[in-house]
Amino acid sequence: MALPRLQGLTLFLSYAILAAVLGMLQFGYNTGVINAPEVNIENFMKDVYKDRYGEDIKESAVKRLYSVAVSIFAIGGMLGGFSGGMIANRFGRKGGLLLNNVLGIVGACLMGCTKIANSYEILFLGRFIIGVNCGLNTSLVPMYISEIAPLNLRGGLGTVNQLAVTVGLLVSQVLGIEQILGTRDRWPVLLGLAICPAILQLLLLPFCPESPRYLLITKQWEEEARKALRRLRASNQVEEDIEEMRAEERAQQAEASISMTELICSPTLRAPLVIGVVMQLSQQLSGINAVFYYSTDLFMSSGLTEESAKFATIGIGAIMVGMTLVSIPLMDRTGRRTLHLYGLGGMFIFSIFITISFLIKEFFGFVQEMIDWMSYLSVVSTLSFVVFFAVGPGSIPWMITAELFSQGPRPAAMSIAVLVNWMANFLVGICFPSMKTALDTYTFLPFSAFLAIFWIFTYKKVPETKNKTFEEILALFRHGNDRSSLRESRLYGSMLNCVNALEEHIPPAESAALMVAEEKPHPDSFVFAAGSERSSIAPAQPERPPPPLPPPRFPNSGV
Repeated sequence: MALPRLQGLTLFLSYAILAAVLGMLQFGYNTGVINAPEVNIENFMKDVYKDRYGEDIKESAVKRLYSVAVSIFAIGGMLGGFSGGMIANRFGRKGGLLLNNVLGIVGACLMGCTKIANSYEILFLGRFIIGVNCGLNTSLVPMYISEIAPLNLRGGLGTVNQLAVTVGLLVSQVLGIEQILGTRDRWPVLLGLAICPAILQLLLLPFCPESPRYLLITKQWEEEARKALRRLRASNQVEEDIEEMRAEERAQQAEASISMTELICSPTLRAPLVIGVVMQLSQQLSGINAVFYYSTDLFMSSGLTEESAKFATIGIGAIMVGMTLVSIPLMDRTGRRTLHLYGLGGMFIFSIFITISFLIKEFFGFVQEMIDWMSYLSVVSTLSFVVFFAVGPGSIPWMITAELFSQGPRPAAMSIAVLVNWMANFLVGICFPSMKTALDTYTFLPFSAFLAIFWIFTYKKVPETKNKTFEEILALFRHGNDRSSLRESRLYGSMLNCVNALEEHIPPAESAALMVAEEKPHPDSFVFAAGSERSSIAPAQPERPPPPLPPPRFPNSGV
């Protein structure tokens, strides 16, 4: 059963996807790399401050500086994500990824030189620049992969985005342990290793083709698009793909250069845009980044030793990789919407268990056996929370945003969705320490509330996009908008049929008057598109000669 689902996965397509997802590996690495060396970075900031001002910095100020180092990455991500659509249209998907690696190299070098420069401002600048790089990656990579993947593999290959993110997280967590690079002297090397994915992508990506959709629809280079498809499909039989792109181009010709303002104001595209934005929020406001950024501290507060907490954090990365691999075949078999519902539901349940574990520690903290049991409950609940994140919310928001839009509005939609994602990422990164201090044992309850809201929204509003072309997905929303008008038109058509049936029984003079009225267009008549056919509602009735016989007289009617 698994073999047919791999039809179309050629060696060169696999190579192109591998080269592209190095950008998402960069994103995952820099998301997780700041976690393990938290104590060493804070000690470095204390030393720099004392060297400059000759006095010790307050502990609260150190925490604030560290939260800046964490969250400024997301500020850069907002800028990069927002400009992703413009970069994609100007330089292409592949061209934008190649240029983006310059930022990756600069940001990694700055972070690696933080200790040499004896300046935490250099760390902030490097984190900001690498954030811009990762923001562009989160916009360009899913767009590129969704446009080169065959229809039957788009879901599974789209999940490779999240697989690369989880591998990056795991690598950063493993390298961050004290036995490798998580020491007082080597942590800048840990941050500077972000240069590796950028250099590797610069070496591999030039041999990959540009997105065929970009070449055909945006640049109008049909022969170049054919060449790219032949290489990706390892076949000369690419007419089906070309025809699908042409159909998409015809359907979206009026929106070929759609701007963000036009996208927001479009009634047809507003519904998929809202869904894309809420799906991105469901990923970030689920509480997962609180786990990624502060899991070591979270485990320590639940009773684990520092060393055990770091190994538990590595367990999070390992589970993310394993569950993402499991979700790849499920994506095209089960469907995006179903997996997202499972993921959000499981996260909601285990966020409650995380809160319960904190409450047990507070009320039974004097019993050592209870503390040990609670520590296990906290770890298991957190790891299960991550498992369900990997099942759905980890990969589906990136994928479904690209699937909900056709070629014209897709870059603008990706820019808006990624901007929202990074804004939520920033809010969680900057607010979680303060929220943890204020709410203490109830820290995860706001995330539980958000998860419940997002589950309801997904159940009621999100369509299934499995094995649907971009044009078919757009038709779902177009028909949704036309549903109320269609009901009105059907009612109007039924009224006309009744009038026509009675027409034979009215006097000739009144029949002639009715025919004149029929020739005038009805104000409620309209034309709507359904797929590639156009159907006219309430067409003018054909002329019929006046009846030759006088109308019958109805008993008790006075006629």
